[in-house]
This record gives sequence, C-alpha cells and structure tokens, in this order.
Amino acid sequence: MKTTRRGFLKALSGGLAGFTLARDALAGAAPSLTIAGIEVIPVWYPTVMRFKFFEGPTGYGRASAVVKITADDGTVGWGESIPSPRWSYETLESVTTTIERYLRPVLLGQNPFDLNALHAAMNREIANSFSTGAPIAKAGVDTALHDLIGKALNCTLPELWGRTLPDTLTLSWTLNPRTLDEIEALIGKGREAGYEHFNVKLGPDPAFDLEMCRIVKRLAPTGFLWGDANGAYDATTALALAPKLADAGLDVFEQPLPANRITGYQALRRQGAVPIILDEGVVSPDDLVEFIKLECCDGVAMKPARCAGLLPARREIALLEDAGLLFLGSGLTEPDIALAASALLYGAHGLRYPAALNGPQFLGESVLARPLRVEQGKLRLPTGPGLGIDVDEDKLRDLAERSTHSA
Repeated sequence: MKTTRRGFLKALSGGLAGFTLARDALAGAAPSLTIAGIEVIPVWYPTVMRFKFFEGPTGYGRASAVVKITADDGTVGWGESIPSPRWSYETLESVTTTIERYLRPVLLGQNPFDLNALHAAMNREIANSFSTGAPIAKAGVDTALHDLIGKALNCTLPELWGRTLPDTLTLSWTLNPRTLDEIEALIGKGREAGYEHFNVKLGPDPAFDLEMCRIVKRLAPTGFLWGDANGAYDATTALALAPKLADAGLDVFEQPLPANRITGYQALRRQGAVPIILDEGVVSPDDLVEFIKLECCDGVAMKPARCAGLLPARREIALLEDAGLLFLGSGLTEPDIALAASALLYGAHGLRYPAALNGPQFLGESVLARPLRVEQGKLRLPTGPGLGIDVDEDKLRDLAERSTHSA
C-alpha cells in the first residue's frame, strides 16, 4: 500500500498545530474553571486469563494509576495511566510519582479547557527524550481532562469532537498460547463469547508463529487475523517470514522489528507481502510524521495510552487519514476508565477493523457503577457526558486497599 499525499504536506506544515475540540466556542462560553485538585490512586486489577505481559517479579495482574482531577466548582474528571514495564519503560511507581511530584504542581490552578497549553506544560516539566517523555503518565492526565471538560459542558466526547458514535465497537480476541495444542481451546473460548476476529502474539519463534497463524485461519477462516510481534524479530527473519504469514492468511503484521530499525521497516514495506503496522515507535504525532516521510509503514495500531492521551491520538489519526494509511485500534489491556476512552476514540473516528481492546477478556474486576458490557464480541459504547461512565469510588478505594495489602 503506497502513501497518498492528499493534503499530507499541508498537515505537516502546521495544519494540526491548534488541533483540539470541535466545540471551542462552547468551551469558551463555559463557566470559568480552574484545576483545584489532582489525585493518583494506584491499583492492581485481578486477571482471569494468562497474558504474557503481566508476568514478572512483582506478581501477576494489571497495574493502573487512576487519576482524579477536580475543578474548583467540584466537577470531577477520571483518567487512567496503565503502565506495562515488559512493553515499555514506565512502571506503576514511576507513573504515580511523575504525576504527583511533577505534573500536578504545573497543572493546579490552570484552565482545564486549554488542552494544548496543558500538554505543553506537561512536556516542559517532563521533557522529551527521543520522543514524548513519560507518555503513559501523561495519558492518564489527558483522559481525566477530557472527562472533566465533557462533564462541565454536559457533552459526550464525540460531541466535543464534532463526531457521531455507533452503538457498539467490534472487538478482537487475543491469543498468546504457550503451545500449539492450546490454540483450539482458546479460540473456542473466544467463540463462546461471540468473538469472530483474532489477534495473535508473535515472536520469537518463526516456525511456531507460522503454524499458529495457519491453525487460527483454519479455525476462523472469515475472521480478521492480526499478528503482533512486539518487535521480536530481526529484519532478516521478518523479511523471510512475512510472505509465509501472508500465505497463511495474516491480514496485518504489527511491529515485527524493534522500533528503531528504520531501514528494516523500509525494506519490509518495499517487499509488500503484508501490510506493516507500527505500534511501539509511534509515541507522538511528530514520530508518525517522520515514519510516514520515510515510508516505513502501511499504518499504525493506535493506543492513546502510548502517545500521551486522546489529543495526540486524534492528531495521529488525522495524519493517517490524510496520508491514506491504515488506522487500527489497539490497547494495553485497559481497565474500565482507559477502556472507555479508547473505545470512544475508535468509535467516533469510524474504526473499520476489529479493535484489539482485550481488557474485558483478561481483567476480572470493575470500578464502575455500571461496568462496560461486551455482547457477541461487541463492546457497547458509553453515551453519557465526558467518558460516559460513573466511577464507584467505594469500589475504587476498596481495590486500592486490597492492592496495597497484596503488594
């Protein structure tokens, strides 16, 4: 798939510099609010199925730093930073201290509606390295700000963005088997829950991965088959494997190489065996601009948690649409709050492919008064102001207390 240039160079020249809310005029007419309080509540969500990224010396579970932002009129916005140290460098401890000690002081007293200024303040305080510094920590703050804005204006996020929302979002079932013998039962479990589409975790064994894809395609021949290697291969291996995966029925090949292997990605895209999708390396819209210019990819698997929140994620989607590249929706096994944010983003922006949002598959507890529901492989999207969810603080505080005792 070749990049088209429909307005792409215009977008690069600054067309996205002020990209924010569709209802700027309404936001300007809202009551004058300031950020009065920011609280971070670290929790561990229990899990119900094995997922390799949750295994480690700290135990097994989904870490989350829940962010509560309160305006001076009492309006509350909720967000969630979801670190995954085996996927990226941020930990529950680093996310918590980054927000509490560095981001909170520069955000208190500020206007919650000015998202561009608030992101600039966060980026001044926690500077970039190669790309955005501490993006997972910043994503929880960004999500809470979006929720607060929506509640203050009594608008859903899609309304703030000038978009409509479908009733549901189609999901993909994640497979990360330890042996080939486990695959059929895992697919059966997904089928029982109404899922028709599957994403597989690839690497580091090419022979295993190829046979796994063949088995999945045989058992689910009409489903969308999405393979994610999380940077597990070298370029030589990926170039040899990609045509075989395409023959096995793989629809997209996500992050086959480590994020900094630019020439390898260029070679894979030139090869053209299967669409090449980036993930870990796209931490900001600026990163995506460079990858597109270098013709490294056919698209991106979006994650608001990876790129500092919903505002940068929407910029990235606009860049992909302008360049004629694929926009896929994935996640970091989001609990409750972060799941609502990602699902609203993908639904409002017309995601055409099954979303790899596997929180409902792997997590066994909710802190919402009315948990989000998956029916027949489709997530019912929330429709209230902001994120459209109600956090039950008693449930949240109880989970936080139990997390402390089990740490």
